[in-house]
Amino acid sequence: MLKEYKTVSEVVGPLMAVEQVEGVKFDELVEVQMQTGEIRHGQVLEVEGDKAMVQIFEGPSGINIKDTKVRFRGKPLSLDVSEDMVGRVFNGMGEPIDNGPEIIPESSLDVNGQAINPIARDYPDEFIQTGISAIDHLNTLVRGQKLPVFSGSGLPHKELAAQIARQASVLNSDEKFAVVFAAMGITFDEAEYFMEDFRKTGAIDRSVMFINLANDPAIERIATPKMALTTAEYLAFEKDMHVLVIMTDMTYYCEALREISAARREVPGRRGYPGYLYTNLSTLYERAGRLVGKKGSVTQIPILSMPEDDITHPIPDLTGYITEGQIILSRDLDKAGYKPPINVLPSLSRLKDKGTGEGKTRKDHAPTMNQLFAAYAKGKEAKELAVVLGESALSKTDKLYVEFTDRFEKEYINQGFYKNRSIEDTLELGWQLLSILPRTELKRIKSELIEEYMPEGE
Repeated sequence: MLKEYKTVSEVVGPLMAVEQVEGVKFDELVEVQMQTGEIRHGQVLEVEGDKAMVQIFEGPSGINIKDTKVRFRGKPLSLDVSEDMVGRVFNGMGEPIDNGPEIIPESSLDVNGQAINPIARDYPDEFIQTGISAIDHLNTLVRGQKLPVFSGSGLPHKELAAQIARQASVLNSDEKFAVVFAAMGITFDEAEYFMEDFRKTGAIDRSVMFINLANDPAIERIATPKMALTTAEYLAFEKDMHVLVIMTDMTYYCEALREISAARREVPGRRGYPGYLYTNLSTLYERAGRLVGKKGSVTQIPILSMPEDDITHPIPDLTGYITEGQIILSRDLDKAGYKPPINVLPSLSRLKDKGTGEGKTRKDHAPTMNQLFAAYAKGKEAKELAVVLGESALSKTDKLYVEFTDRFEKEYINQGFYKNRSIEDTLELGWQLLSILPRTELKRIKSELIEEYMPEGE
């Protein structure tokens, strides 16, 4: 029988102080019974002496301090998991919202997870095909990697997220693949967009969706990515699946952390975010990876919208430290109508060399990637020179680089949100674009590869 407390002393925002408690632990699950009989749930944030600070998941509205009863459950927040979760839609607390049957759990897991022992980690080195040329060829994603997308307000990151969820696959493998999709703080329209797109394209059949809306409590927003990652770890390490976790939008998650921190009257750090933002984000991002002796893997694509397009803002800044690269969306490419507007030059995948090459993609992958990067950078410089000095100042070779750059953006980057390119298709397109340049300019590719792969007659 759980002990009941009627010693609530104050309620501030989503936080409630309970006094004269005994044996209460950090992160413990809490039941709050209101005067109406309604049960709400919460979690212990802090314990000091005989006083516990509880965050209420459903929000504090309507709570009468005098008549509220509090019960501490003696266990942390957990999620009931089962393989039947695949194909289902849940709210941010892991409750089904798709009118389907209740999940019959195989086990109940602590959503906070456990840090992976570094010795038990296997190195990420297997290629994941997203069907998007600018990622697969130039900023390759590998199993077990965490590769964030840095966007800005109004840029089409939701379309990019849906495209990756639809198209992502493991090449030349019959191993089970699943997508865990966590949406935090999104509008009802965005939630409808994702659910409709997943159902229409059949992506829902291999996906688990967690949807937290903008009008849901901030506390639920903090729980949503933990629910998603707990599900991913279960599917990967218990059911041997390769799981891709897409989390959008991490900015709303961080703002919920800031809101709770302010309610707790903590000393703020940069831009008002709590000083432990780095530690908190790392507890989520570091749950990606592969384990020695386990077939499955957890790969992460967190998506965040940079406030005022500022890459030095604490959220993208700290995310960049923890993760292995970043995909950056460009406002200029978006204005020009290119979809997806991926800015390849500042984008980076630190593990791309580990997931490419013969036996994984193709032996010409790395050389053509390096040559495309170099040619695109040189073409951008030539275009800037033409703006300042006029086109007459450009040499014949410079003009070919400008032509290459224009076609690279129009044909290679601008593939659309519904075109799924295999890595072979992308490599062939790369060779076609490189054929615009004189062979003497292809200094990063061995001559035997040029002879083997360059299109006939070029």
